[in-house]
Amino acid sequence: MPEPFVALVPLRWSDMDAYGHVNNVQYLRLLEDARVVGLDSWAGDGPSMLEGGIVVSWHSIEYRAPLTYRPAPVRVDMWVTRTHGAGFDLGYRVLDPEDVGDTVYAVAETGLVLYDFAAARPRRLPADARGTLEAHAGDPVPFRWRDR
Repeated sequence: MPEPFVALVPLRWSDMDAYGHVNNVQYLRLLEDARVVGLDSWAGDGPSMLEGGIVVSWHSIEYRAPLTYRPAPVRVDMWVTRTHGAGFDLGYRVLDPEDVGDTVYAVAETGLVLYDFAAARPRRLPADARGTLEAHAGDPVPFRWRDR
């Protein structure tokens, strides 16, 4: 597997819930922040897939350890797990940056679909975008339930 895209995402004080750890819903924001930066980075000098329209079709998250607020950001590794006619899936690992520790807080996967908002329907994944995504392809997300 090629090296994943790495985003350092800051935590917000408001991410914590009544139990003192980052709320499960806030993980979606962490993934989104990493995804936006990553897709823009993968575009290079060309237009990002985000500019043409893209929607989330599904998420799957497996929480591994509680994450509490701290000034240091979390590291989000991101890679492509699958491409298909109108979209692709991204895998993630939410963990400590190397200078903070080695805890993995969650693994996740998101389904994305390219979308034509004017026509209100999905659009095909162009060949150049498919090539970009395949250059970042990696292993399936290591969900624990896959071993069952």
